[in-house]
Amino acid sequence: MSEQIQLNINGMSCASCVGRIEKALVKVAGVEQVTVNLASETATVRGLAVPTDLLIAAVEKAGYQASLPEKKIQAEQKQTAFYQQEWWPVLASMVLTLPLVLPMVGLLFAQDWMLAAFWQWLLATPVQFYFGARFYKAGWAAVKAGSGNMDLLVAIGTSAAYGLSLYLWWSFTALHGQHGAPHLYFESSSAVLSLVLLGKYLEHRAKKRTTDALRALENLKPAVATVFRQGLWVDVKAETVQQGDLVLVKPGERIPVDAVVEQGQSHVDEALISGESVPVSKTQTDKVTGGSVNLDGVLQIRATAVGAESTLSRIIQLVEQAQGAKAPVQALVDKISAIFVPVVLLIALATLLGWGVLTNDWVTGILNAVAVLVIACPCALGLATPAAIMAGTGSAARSGILIKDAVALEQAKAVTLVVFDKTGTLTQGKAVVQQVSNLADEPDALLWAASLQQHSEHPLAKAVVSYATAHQVAAVAVTEFQVVAGKGVQGKVQGHSLVLGSSHWMQQLGLKLPFEQIKIAGASVSWLAEQQANDSYKLVALFCFTDQLKPDAIHAVTLLKQQAIAVAMLTGDSTESAAAIAQQLGLTDWKAQVLPAEKAAAIQSWQQQGYQVAMVGDGINDAPALAQADLGIAMASGTEVAVSASAMTLMRSKPSLVSAALQIARLSYGKIQQNLFWAFIFNVIGIPLAALGYLNPVIAGAAMACSSLVVISNALLLQRWKAQE
Repeated sequence: MSEQIQLNINGMSCASCVGRIEKALVKVAGVEQVTVNLASETATVRGLAVPTDLLIAAVEKAGYQASLPEKKIQAEQKQTAFYQQEWWPVLASMVLTLPLVLPMVGLLFAQDWMLAAFWQWLLATPVQFYFGARFYKAGWAAVKAGSGNMDLLVAIGTSAAYGLSLYLWWSFTALHGQHGAPHLYFESSSAVLSLVLLGKYLEHRAKKRTTDALRALENLKPAVATVFRQGLWVDVKAETVQQGDLVLVKPGERIPVDAVVEQGQSHVDEALISGESVPVSKTQTDKVTGGSVNLDGVLQIRATAVGAESTLSRIIQLVEQAQGAKAPVQALVDKISAIFVPVVLLIALATLLGWGVLTNDWVTGILNAVAVLVIACPCALGLATPAAIMAGTGSAARSGILIKDAVALEQAKAVTLVVFDKTGTLTQGKAVVQQVSNLADEPDALLWAASLQQHSEHPLAKAVVSYATAHQVAAVAVTEFQVVAGKGVQGKVQGHSLVLGSSHWMQQLGLKLPFEQIKIAGASVSWLAEQQANDSYKLVALFCFTDQLKPDAIHAVTLLKQQAIAVAMLTGDSTESAAAIAQQLGLTDWKAQVLPAEKAAAIQSWQQQGYQVAMVGDGINDAPALAQADLGIAMASGTEVAVSASAMTLMRSKPSLVSAALQIARLSYGKIQQNLFWAFIFNVIGIPLAALGYLNPVIAGAAMACSSLVVISNALLLQRWKAQE
């Protein structure tokens, strides 16, 4: 069976690095699939019994550093890209560069602030070979691996400008001695390196913000739990809590595991788990989720799921999976990245030869070639897709929307029809007594019905008992109780022989039913009858049941229609019941009495009409339909996360979250498209301008750094999104 391994990768700088690492890992025996994410600096490897040391060795052979997730801190301390930990090298590089660039400003005011060649060289050399050493190391590693990357382009470009300056200085001195000063280009190489370092430093800080949601979820795991062991309450590490342990949670503490309340009552804040902003009341037998906060009472809870099986761990795993995935559009980017650096090198060579041969101005040719190399760095190209996916899925997770993978984003943007399952999705999934009609003027009719139903597990029976309790009617003992399969129940209460059940059963017993007494359209109906001395039956009472709409169901349909998305409903209930719900929701497209196995065929029929269908269900009974739909959305309840057949999971049973899920998916995919546009436009416009001499290397370096920041900043706008419910 395939297993999934995640590695932290250090030293990546652009889309070309991503491609090189993927190629290196896929060559390892047993590896089936590899996905490398530049924004999160991770690699996800799927394969059969692949040793992690072989994977790490393959990454290191390609010129990068790899480590297992638990060793990330140590790996970060060793990585060569020092801008990821400290700001001082960036500042020092810019301080040394400033005196080289200021004379360019002075020329605007007719001031000659130019430093002597020796001082220019003295300032530029540490910038080039100390602060810029990372570019040489990473570039050389790329050359040894037979490929290219951003670091190689920067290293070649700045070395050319630095080398040209040395040549001009030497040749001028040979001709003129120490008299006068040549025009040198040390400021170009130093400024480019400083700007790239600054850009990468800012880029790294911005990239960290794209994983804020994931870190927030990780931080929900408490370090300590109070567990009852050997007759005492003792503090233990939270990860050592076992299933079945009794755990004490005091006010203000985080609940360490998924559990059921055994004693106590409190309000629990589940905002960061399910997105539910209002604290939820918890009492005995209620489920609680690990990571949520106990607010105002003391709870004793029995652990039901711990470690990797807990809801929080599964949510984190889903978010990591989504943030590490590639959108289908990324395939085009990967193909371009694979040939990008060689093509840029050829363009730079053509620029050099074109200027040198046609104009005999080799100095200008070198500078223009340097500008081409610098502006073409494919950093933004590699960040465009993953940055948007990470920011979008993170924002969705904060609102209780779990997106399984990047493919779901592309599927969601095309949805034109949302099909809801009725029971438990649009409705409460819980029968409620809506009408009680006493047909024989019998004062104990409700007591008799509640007594008959008190031992039944049928949803309608529970509804009768709840109704009686609410009206302060207490059930009494029942004798000769019997469940009549598919019909109802019978027994003796206070000496009266009673039956309670369906219309069909009552008619079999010879009763003529007064259907005109039913006042609730589409309701489920039960009749109470008493057996007479001559074995005939007399109707005593009528009970009507309905499954109430969820409070936001109508609003959910309205929100989807406002997005120009059609809405339909599927249900296995009766036509009358479905018609009543559809009328309340304003739906004209619905199908009733559909068996679970037939729901997939119903979805297929809508697809054949040209709809891109999203199916919303509970993720278990509706699994065939969820799998058939273009987009499956599972609606979880409480601490259960139904994800097996769905691309998205809603952590709260609120239909209005469906429109929010589609909205964030469309926004995220829109950001991917925008980012790819910006990434390409910088190169499409910048490279020709640089080749034709309209961009000097300094401006090219600034533009290159700016492109990455534009892409990440654009993606981070998704963090401002909040679900409209």
